Amino acid sequence: MKSKNIKYIFNLEGENKEVFLLELDPVSLEMIAPAITPLPEWARLGHHQCPHCPLKIDENPYCPLAASISGVVKQFQHIISYDEIFLQVETDERMTSQKTTTQRALSSFMGVVMAVSGCPHTSFFKPMARFHLPLASEEETIYRSTSMYLLAQYFRLREGFEPDVSLAGLDNIYKNIQIINSSIIDRLRGASKADSSANAIIILDMYARIMPYVIEDALEDIRYLFAPYLR
Repeated sequence: MKSKNIKYIFNLEGENKEVFLLELDPVSLEMIAPAITPLPEWARLGHHQCPHCPLKIDENPYCPLAASISGVVKQFQHIISYDEIFLQVETDERMTSQKTTTQRALSSFMGVVMAVSGCPHTSFFKPMARFHLPLASEEETIYRSTSMYLLAQYFRLREGFEPDVSLAGLDNIYKNIQIINSSIIDRLRGASKADSSANAIIILDMYARIMPYVIEDALEDIRYLFAPYLR
């Protein structure tokens, strides 16, 4: 199996551009390429460590998530969040392009990086990273995350585990993500001279916070699409 590649091309003002290539292990779906070196102090595990983090400082001196996003934070530390850019995302299957704001483009990129960073709490989103959809809308994110979770319950049932079709487990996953986002934002407050990276996480956090409350209503809104299955 070959590695899974996702390339983000940020076309900035003038002829400037930033290119980030995510090379993912085909089995573990974790990043193959190493983080920048030396890693910044704000990436140390003990710096604003998440209160529910299962990692130990003596075994993991650096937070895997913070280390994974440190490169893009460094490159965008002078870019303002509302600056407009032209984003291109290339995968093995297709290329997506759109004019958008820096913070929204970074949010899309950081979302997939966080899923494959090696953080135990974000690893549940690896299937979504494998089938990455850049700049996904709120409705698309709800559909994809619930579909992912329910497919996971199918595999749990096949393995002899108790499946959860109530989506209660997905609610817990997003609550854990909220804690992570808050800690990452605290790290970034003093790490970047501009606000683009912190605002990118804030956008992700917005999705994480509203998701548990809107899933049920949002799914009811698209129930009509599944009418053939309900006869």
